Amino acid sequence: MIKIIQKRKIWFSLSIVLIILSILSLIFWGLPLSIDFKGGSLLEIGFEDERPSTGEIKQTLNDLGLGEIQVQPTGEQDMILRMSIATEDDHQRVIEKINQTYQGVEEKRFESVGPIIGSELKQKAIYALIVAAICIILYIAWAFRRVSKPVASWKFGIVAIIALAHDILITLGVISIIAHFSTGIEIGVAFIAALLTILGYSVNDTIVVFDRTRENLLKHYGEDFEETVNMSVNQTITRSVNTSITTLLALLAIYIFGGESIKYFALTLIVGIISGTYSSIFLASPLVVVWEKMRNRGI
Repeated sequence: MIKIIQKRKIWFSLSIVLIILSILSLIFWGLPLSIDFKGGSLLEIGFEDERPSTGEIKQTLNDLGLGEIQVQPTGEQDMILRMSIATEDDHQRVIEKINQTYQGVEEKRFESVGPIIGSELKQKAIYALIVAAICIILYIAWAFRRVSKPVASWKFGIVAIIALAHDILITLGVISIIAHFSTGIEIGVAFIAALLTILGYSVNDTIVVFDRTRENLLKHYGEDFEETVNMSVNQTITRSVNTSITTLLALLAIYIFGGESIKYFALTLIVGIISGTYSSIFLASPLVVVWEKMRNRGI
């Protein structure tokens, strides 16, 4: 039997290092917010022939007087243009100018979001994450209501939320680092959907381990709590890892073949699920044991 709980200092140290790196990355590099949150217009175009350079595109659109336009190549033949709020007239002027200058240009999408709507979306995204976390605590406390000894049922819920916060923070940190060293990643509504999906997946994985702990506590009442939890983790580790691997294989296929629009959605899920699998095995259950030991010491 693997002594996962007994070696908890190793797992806690690894998590602390990852969390510190994530926080530093978010402080210094932040996250690249899309127009969903900060407002603006986005135009994606594809070139049938050779794609011009970003400098050429900027020079072409310079005399339209639309202010600064950020130009970003994407895929093999596409290009994304970001600008401050553009009206439909501005949109048509850009398309007309590009069609006059280049042959075989296809408009793939145009999105425009005002700053007020972007701010509301950001606020609602935060509310969604908070409400989801509260609901998870209440659900776990209810699900574990028959197990009140030696650890109160609500403590399982609190520990699950700590594991969730760990997963979300590390996911944000990793995406921040990747975004700093590459182009194309933007934090939009799809990213929030990915975070909510990670919340659901991570807590599901943690509950599987906690549920086995609950069963073993009832079967082995009075036995050493740390040994019982360690036995429960060992009984579920194969299932957790296998489930995560099959899910990651599907997400990897989406990341490779799914196209640009959902590529980074899949990447966020990949990072979150790896973190969630790790926390459900190496963080959540050890934290329950540490909490119980602190209670016994009167801390």
